[in-house]
Amino acid sequence: MDSNNITIGLCGDVMIGRSLDEIISQKGYKYPWGNTLSLFEKTDLNIINLETTLTKSDKKTCKVFNFKAQPDKIQTLSEARITLVNIANNHILDYSEEGLIETIMVLKKAGIKYVGAGINAQEAAEMEVVKKNGIQIGILGFTDNEPGWKAGQKKAGTNYIDVENTDDRKKCLENIKSSKKQVDILIVSIHWGYNMIEEPPPHFIEFAHEMIDAGADIIHGHSAHIFQGIEIYKSKLILYDTGDFIDDYVVDPGLRNDLSFFFQIEIDKSGIKKLKLIPIKIHNYQANIAEGIDLEWSMKRIKNLSQKFKTKLKDNGEVLLSFETKALQV
Repeated sequence: MDSNNITIGLCGDVMIGRSLDEIISQKGYKYPWGNTLSLFEKTDLNIINLETTLTKSDKKTCKVFNFKAQPDKIQTLSEARITLVNIANNHILDYSEEGLIETIMVLKKAGIKYVGAGINAQEAAEMEVVKKNGIQIGILGFTDNEPGWKAGQKKAGTNYIDVENTDDRKKCLENIKSSKKQVDILIVSIHWGYNMIEEPPPHFIEFAHEMIDAGADIIHGHSAHIFQGIEIYKSKLILYDTGDFIDDYVVDPGLRNDLSFFFQIEIDKSGIKKLKLIPIKIHNYQANIAEGIDLEWSMKRIKNLSQKFKTKLKDNGEVLLSFETKALQV
């Protein structure tokens, strides 16, 4: 790798609450990562969607699923060298504003950056910047889940956006445009859409293109619990959904929400240079590098889903999917 380049590690939902909280207490902070820890150790920064609160709060919000882990489980994120978490999602207020605020305090104390939620609307919409090798990477967080959790001027909550609302889209695009002026590479991490949807709906594709046109370089999508196709649009990268990375969920035998990827993205100041996908399987509350038929299923599936976007994925036996951005520009 060029010394002026950096490698970003991206993965989807990391849910270390509920039964994982107890499993981690029994088996250790590193346990959920399995042999994927070596992947996180080789990158310059790592970004995930944190699909749980880190709190002692008992103020449970009235909803079907409520996730929390005890605050000490922040060590699990630290063990994987997590640089930043998106907390714009449908679980960050599972234990009310008290749970959100404590989660933020726990993240800050551990030195882990966060985007997409905050004590008010201004904080929820703020960009975080990470500097590595002279490159400035900006990250913004959004969600279209739980409209009632939208942050206000004096209300803690998420950076909520209704993708079908013209005013919301305009505000989001203005944020992206102004943020891009301050950084070399801009990542938009967005928790959007329904569970177990195999392909992004047309208005998501349209909005993803609008976000790229406004200045985003990488769209880091998540929420469906299963991975979706990859698109190269104007030499930029759209990961419509990155699936689940760690959880305790029931596995759908057809949609295989236990399979996803670790996305390694090599960049320089000018943009994306290379993408490498490593297939991952969740088993026994642990993520490990997929092998055999699971690896084959994941690779075949991602190729088929990405074909719709004319994205060419090369499998060289090492699961290396690389692209020359000019050659594969849509």
